[in-house]
Amino acid sequence: MSVNRELADFLRRARSKVDPARAGLPPDDRIRRVPGLRREEVALLAGVSTDYYTRLEQGRRITPSDQVIDAVANALDLDDAGRTYLRELVGATTRTTRRRAQSVQRVRPGLYQLLDSLDGNPVLILGRRTDVLAANRLARALFTDFDAMPPRERNYARWMFLDPATRDLFVDWEEHARNCVESLRLDLGANPDDPLARDLLATLSEHSGEFRAWWAEHGVYQRTFGSKTLRHPVVGELTVEFETFTMPGDNDQTMFVYTTEPGTASREALNLLASWTLTRPGTDPATPAPPPGR
Repeated sequence: MSVNRELADFLRRARSKVDPARAGLPPDDRIRRVPGLRREEVALLAGVSTDYYTRLEQGRRITPSDQVIDAVANALDLDDAGRTYLRELVGATTRTTRRRAQSVQRVRPGLYQLLDSLDGNPVLILGRRTDVLAANRLARALFTDFDAMPPRERNYARWMFLDPATRDLFVDWEEHARNCVESLRLDLGANPDDPLARDLLATLSEHSGEFRAWWAEHGVYQRTFGSKTLRHPVVGELTVEFETFTMPGDNDQTMFVYTTEPGTASREALNLLASWTLTRPGTDPATPAPPPGR
């Protein structure tokens, strides 16, 4: 996966989405043959020469300053995820994360204890490539039993696209699947040379036309909070809210804590699901499973 090609494609798609009228540009009577901004307009808004921006968009090996990166991001109206991704693609961040990408991620014992203490709420810990590093009892019941999967298949994006059951489980499957693609794109911006990521992309692209189409759109998304409405086969429809927490000491691990609003049918459904897991054979909380990647 070429970082230069990724940068070129990202910038072209980003400027195609900007409305020239809203960008504050002066009136222009020329016919626009493609949507969005022209290269010279991005350069004008960013305060750089057209030649410089053209070389940047062509993926040439140049390293713009922080000020130029911010100016281009402003010109393209990028959100926080887009800005982070742009900085990764031009090499403006350190390569520490990229060096760590070859190692197998492990969850600290204290975090497993924290998952157990939050037993009344579904909790997942995702790592690089959306690998599912840990899931408590209620999360396995709400989504799927990730611990029962082979380690190399224990991945949220892989599950979302390759398990047909997810289309029945998620009421808004397309929205969540697209967000999953864009989160994966953001992660790979920080770890472009990760061979496990390349394997995952190849598998998803081979087996899912939707994944291929959304990946080609080059969108990026950073999951921080939100909600999911599920159509659960045991307890019926419920809506869960989630908040994310980056793990201190390991920015590549993110904890997702799912909650429901008190006094709602969703809370009753989640409580019922928790009771069901206690009475269902074979649902005793297991010893932490081997980490993905082996």
